[in-house]
Amino acid sequence: MSMEPPDALGAPRSEPGAEAPEPGGRRGARIERLRAALSLPTLRRATGLLDGRHKSVFVGRGQDFDDMSFYRPGDDISDIDWKSSARLGQPVIKRYQRESMMPLVLAVDTGRTMAAMAPLGEDKRDLALGVAEVFAYLARMRGDSVALVAGDAGRMISRPARSGAKHVETLLTLLARTFEGLDVPVAGAPEGFFELAPGAPPSSLPRLMERVSTWHRRRSLVVLITDTAHPEPDAATWLRRLSIQHEVIVVQIEDDDPLRPEAGRGQDIDLPVEIPSFLRSDKYLAAQAAVVRDQWRAGVEQVLDARHLEYGVVSSEETLIDSIAELLQRERAAVARGRR
Repeated sequence: MSMEPPDALGAPRSEPGAEAPEPGGRRGARIERLRAALSLPTLRRATGLLDGRHKSVFVGRGQDFDDMSFYRPGDDISDIDWKSSARLGQPVIKRYQRESMMPLVLAVDTGRTMAAMAPLGEDKRDLALGVAEVFAYLARMRGDSVALVAGDAGRMISRPARSGAKHVETLLTLLARTFEGLDVPVAGAPEGFFELAPGAPPSSLPRLMERVSTWHRRRSLVVLITDTAHPEPDAATWLRRLSIQHEVIVVQIEDDDPLRPEAGRGQDIDLPVEIPSFLRSDKYLAAQAAVVRDQWRAGVEQVLDARHLEYGVVSSEETLIDSIAELLQRERAAVARGRR
């Protein structure tokens, strides 16, 4: 078995004898289905939640005075109103309403574990692209600019924040091509069958977040898209820096568990052969793997909870929009409670 986290396991990309997908058709069909869903009430609700964040949630340096509040650790000391502080006997700062337009930065993990499967057999990369498309759509509805930073331990691409449908389409196409670089056609198999490319790079969220922090100085809404095996403890320092510099939301794509009873055929992302049937039917092995997986996920959640970040899990295309709307609702409620 691979030494990757248990969640790096996934079903084979395709099986011999199965109908081969039309070249280039899978992504086009998925985009059409996703965009057909953009008129659903759930997405309109998500649009309203994102719209509400800009004026009523983000406060800080801006043009319009908002109110006064007591100083809290982390606030800019240059905002302290010394006369009011002397009058009240404790530090008080002036708060300003931020401008309503804020850039959106899509920070996307393109490491090898993103080439595995989600619980319903969907490609995790398709779901990650779907998340990116929905947030880009919401930003365009607001008139906000959209930027892209995508990468792993071996690759890194970055595009500046700009507005417009054409720019967003360019970003999504670039992201799709980067994801496609994780696999290669299966030798001797019919067209449309793929396997993990030799030397496909692992994830590196510290490197990804460092690029976001370095290239995007203006305060932005950063949507970090990865899977449920990340971020690991080694990303904690950069996650802290990024959450101070920007507003951060984390969207995780759920990994499949090929050892569950109804999982069918399964293969480790790092193995050239599928997991033997006698191992997949071993209840003791499945229970032990579940313990390790739960411990790993608990560690990931601890890293996120330490920064008081809201995060959500997307498990399928069908529930994608609802999951995003729920995440935005929790994020807005957290801001209202003063956790941001």
